[in-house]
Amino acid sequence: MSFLSILAAIICFGVIILIHELGHFFVAKKCGVRVLEFAIGMGPAIFSKQIGETKYSLRLLPIGGYCAMDGEDESKDDPRAFRSRPVWQRILVTVAGAVMNIILGFFLLIATTCLDTAITTTTVSSFHANATSSQWLQKDDRFVSINGLHIFTASDISYALQNDNCETFTVVVERSGEKIKLENVKFLDTETQGLLDFYVYPQAKTVGSVLSQSVKETVTTARLIWISLVDLVTGKYGFNDLSGVVGIVDSTADIVNQGETFREKCYSLLYMMSFITVNVGIFNLIPFPALDGGRLVFLIIEGIRRKPIKAETEGKIHFIGLALLMLLMIAITFQDVSRLFK
Repeated sequence: MSFLSILAAIICFGVIILIHELGHFFVAKKCGVRVLEFAIGMGPAIFSKQIGETKYSLRLLPIGGYCAMDGEDESKDDPRAFRSRPVWQRILVTVAGAVMNIILGFFLLIATTCLDTAITTTTVSSFHANATSSQWLQKDDRFVSINGLHIFTASDISYALQNDNCETFTVVVERSGEKIKLENVKFLDTETQGLLDFYVYPQAKTVGSVLSQSVKETVTTARLIWISLVDLVTGKYGFNDLSGVVGIVDSTADIVNQGETFREKCYSLLYMMSFITVNVGIFNLIPFPALDGGRLVFLIIEGIRRKPIKAETEGKIHFIGLALLMLLMIAITFQDVSRLFK
């Protein structure tokens, strides 16, 4: 693993955090909220400068950032305090970071789609010589769903086949303009033992096809993250499957190193970056205290009952949530570092 690949991974992660916090920052400013500090990184400040009412800081640990707004966790008789603004404006400020992450992911996926030689479709073009699925599928079949998972991209096909621990699948395809349900379909290349025993058509890149594919890939990535979170809660994945900042940087650097040409390295880095930024956006929308999703829940409750929850009560709940998240982050970081030595 080279120093340059690690540095590139750290910079990319920093850009993702920067975009997230800029989302909060710009929307807060537009809504008239006073921003006290805009910080990238956590811990001691390496550099800080006061410009107008806002202090801009670069901090030592590249594990996050924050946009500190006046009156977030306390009631103030000040029209520019966060809790003094209308509920709808506070909702916009709260979700802006996650939205910016997802938008960044979309543009990164446009870049990776342009770098790829062709767009991979979800329509069967041919079968491997030792394919099992050819007993059910036909050439020109377009995948609609596999085991109930709607297929948007070729990535969905790979995920559906490799994530479900089953030997046969229920597949819906579009054949000659009609949707056909195929039961007990088996995917297997009897020679290589691989489940992807067929090929799909490539699609030429045009402005329309690139944009369409990028939207589908963004939806696929966001949905995959939600599915993974549900799998984590239900016990399909355990604590050992989690990775923090150290693990993410290490994985990103490894993926970049695998590319042989500069084009391949750029593709790998941008694709990994798109996955991470959408992940950050979706994770922040989880309705857990201290996360944007947790704050959003309080705002929705306030909008329904037309009365805010006491600032002190909400502040305590978010503090507890933050403490739990910090403990989890420390545990995951320790696990990531242990993996590096192993």
